[in-house]
Amino acid sequence: MTEAIKIKVTDLSFSYRDRPILKNVNVDFAENSITALTGPSGVGKSTFLMTLNRLWENLPDADMTGTVEIKLQGRFRNVYAPTMSVTELRKMVAMVFQAPNPLPMSIRKNIAFPLKLAGEGNREFMAHKVEHALRMANLWDEVKGRLNDDARTLSGGQQQRLCIARALVLEPEVLLLDEPTSSLDQTSIAVIEELLLGLKDRLTILLVSHYLEQVSRISDTIVTFDDNTIIS
Repeated sequence: MTEAIKIKVTDLSFSYRDRPILKNVNVDFAENSITALTGPSGVGKSTFLMTLNRLWENLPDADMTGTVEIKLQGRFRNVYAPTMSVTELRKMVAMVFQAPNPLPMSIRKNIAFPLKLAGEGNREFMAHKVEHALRMANLWDEVKGRLNDDARTLSGGQQQRLCIARALVLEPEVLLLDEPTSSLDQTSIAVIEELLLGLKDRLTILLVSHYLEQVSRISDTIVTFDDNTIIS
């Protein structure tokens, strides 16, 4: 049975201050799967993730050509089309970074923050969404009695799961992760790997990782970058 495609990237090139970072990238990503992006440092893996939700667009002297199409709400959309709202795109294509970055506020407010930015004001609805996101991130049982505590008091692994929960609260269709376990201990890594495996039935995951053992444990597909393009 042929896998359904979620993301189609065609002839994508990216440069920063006239230095080529990505060259002629052509790749498809399957729906409801975990794809690991691997390869040496400095070949454009993290930059590639940022082209999928247009996170690079605030960089001065950056330029991109090519096409990114993602199946969102049941139909393929060119994410660089003039009609595509960046705000709406990033609700549906969320990103979690290498270092946990909890906001300087409570655990509850960290998770509710994207909802408030989206204009949500119903406290009961937000409380439900906060709990649901924390449950999805396998964090609810650990923090349900301390939701008003500063999120920065959590352990490193808990902070990263908090950031994943914050990304999940708007129910994205795609989750982009840039080396999300590189600063964590083995116990925390195992918890997050289990979390990601449990999420792929709900969304499509792209994961940059340098850990070959991790890649072999959790990825359905491996895409290898080298010389600023995809080689396999």
